[in-house]
Parts: sequence; C-alpha cells; structure tokens
Amino acid sequence: MTSLPLVFDAPKRGLPPRHLADLTAQQRREAVAELGEQPFRANQLSTHYFARLTADRAAMTDIPAATRDRLADSLLPPLFTELRAVTCDDGNTRKALLKAHDGTLIESVLMRYPDRATLCISSQAGCGMACPFCATGQGGLQRNLSTAEIVEQVRLGAAAMRDGVLPGGPGRLSNIVFMGMGEPLANFTRVLAAVHRICDPAPGGFGISQRSVTVSTVGLVPAIRKLTEEGMQVRLAVSLHTPDDELRDTLVPVNNRWKVAEVLEAARGYADKTGRRVSIEYALIRDINDHPWRADMLGKLLRRYLGQLVHVNVIPLNPTPGSKWDASPKPVEREFVRRVKSQGVECTVRDTRGQEIAAACGQLAAEG
Repeated sequence: MTSLPLVFDAPKRGLPPRHLADLTAQQRREAVAELGEQPFRANQLSTHYFARLTADRAAMTDIPAATRDRLADSLLPPLFTELRAVTCDDGNTRKALLKAHDGTLIESVLMRYPDRATLCISSQAGCGMACPFCATGQGGLQRNLSTAEIVEQVRLGAAAMRDGVLPGGPGRLSNIVFMGMGEPLANFTRVLAAVHRICDPAPGGFGISQRSVTVSTVGLVPAIRKLTEEGMQVRLAVSLHTPDDELRDTLVPVNNRWKVAEVLEAARGYADKTGRRVSIEYALIRDINDHPWRADMLGKLLRRYLGQLVHVNVIPLNPTPGSKWDASPKPVEREFVRRVKSQGVECTVRDTRGQEIAAACGQLAAEG
C-alpha cells in the first residue's frame, strides 16, 4: 500500500505568527483586550481587513497611531510577498506566485468571467496525495497553510477585483474554489475555519455565500463525513478521474485506502444532508482514462450512488512540461461526455483557463 500523510491536521511546522484571520470574532476581542486595548478595537481592525480589504496600518486612520501600531504588530503580521504574476485570456486570468514568511511558495489564480469572478486558492504548500499526473502532487507536501494564509489569498483576490486589476473595471469577487495546491480535507480544521472567515458577514468575514464556495477532495472518506456533520452549504467536489479501482489505485493513490464505492457513498451522504449536487472532477487523459467503456461505467456508477445530485466536470488535462500525460483529443472528449450523459448524468467540459501561463497547480511554483 502506498504510504500517504492522511492525517487531517499535520504538525504546525513553519506556520506564521498568529493573525487576525486565524481568530473568531470572540477570540479577536480577547486578543485585543490582552494587549490592553478596548475590545471594540477588534471590530475596527476586522472592518479594515475584511470589509475594506486592507492590511495597511497607515490606512487605519480611525485608530490612534500608537494603538494602531500595537494592534498591527500583534495581529496583522505580513503573510505573503507576491513574487510574480502572469496573465492570459486577454488579461482575464491572473496567476500569482506568493512567498510565505518561511520562503514557502504557493499559488492562487483569479479568473474573471462575464457573470462572476472566481478565485482558485491553495490550502497546502505542495500536496502529499502523490497523483502522478499533477505537478503539485509530484513535488510532495511542504506544509499545511494556516487559516490566515488561506484567507489572505481571498483578501488579495477581492482587493484585485475591487481595484480593477483585471479588464472590465472594478468588480466583486463572487466565487471561491479550493482547487489550488494541496488536498483541502487533509488540512481540515484550518480549511473549515477559513470557510467561516470567507463566508461570515463583515466585519467577521468577507460575506461570500457558502453556496459560492467549492471544497475539493481526492476522496478522504472520514473527512468527507466530518464535513457532512458541519451542516454547511459549500459545494463538495470529488476528484475521481476514473470509475474503476484498478486504475484509480495508480492515478489517485489514496484509493488504496478508500475505494471508489466508499468515496461515492460518503459523497452521497453529503448530498443527502445538504441537498446540494456533488461535482465529480474528471481529468481526461489520453489513452489512460478516456475509454468509452469507462464513460459508460462512470455514468452508471454515479446514477446508482448519486442519482440526480451529481454533475461531472470533464477537465481537459493541462499537461506539465516533460510529462508523459497528455489531454485527450477533442473527438474522444466529445464521445466521453456523450456517453456519460446517455446514462442520465449531467456532464460538461470545464472551460480551461491559463494554459499558456503554467496554470496547472504547482507549475509556477516549480518554476520558482
């Protein structure tokens, strides 16, 4: 069996100092009181960070200078430096390479569409799931991100939209997908806390609807069940990539622990509890998992386990340089989608963004 780091919360090595975004509203008030300040200052600080989208102490002019410095020194430590940003799709896709306090590199991708703006964020630096076709998976796991490091990616993306960094003028960040670097459910507690900061109304959080947040997983069954018990309304996305255990044991090594049937049973539990459709992510790889019989098998399995509470996202593989893995030809892709849909399961091809800017998770970080 492949050895995998499947604990929900890895050791806190390399995590940054405590940050405002790590804390609940009550914990913020307590932290401010510990500094000898009135608890209402926590609300002021939170308003600047979550509502005005700034961590710049100089902009916090409603707080006396000495108090402001004391609060910022303790609760707003710097989290990231943007090393590089690349754009494509006429400027509507922007990928940022961020360096954490300990030199760790992570990525986030901001994508503007006519009807929404979506930010793809990372939950770990690297990934320990070891999927062979994924650039991040091949680089291994460096560490979990802190709650604040996850949340800070959202603040930066929301500020970029507000400031009109992408074409189309100022706008609002509307959707968050945990589909960047890492396995979100392997950093369960911090990801869950980050979702609350993302979704709680200002000044407690950014006020983005839970229904506009997607949390992905390769299939950590206990964590899916744990998420189900939280009673949230985020969308669950399962990176399945093949319906048969024989191939999935190789493509998604965690399948050696929890087989396809177990993953789909857990996903059904989430769908039943929330009433929300589960997204099945399927990276289509030439001559590996794109066979007509696999499309038929996928459709039948999903119909059996999830009924109408499922949608398949076929993802044309974004190959990494030097990789043996390649995207399936368009006729093969179309036939795959047709066969899945013929089983009564909704299936679409995801709009691919950023192929010319190393958009596959981990590519930009690997390039440094």
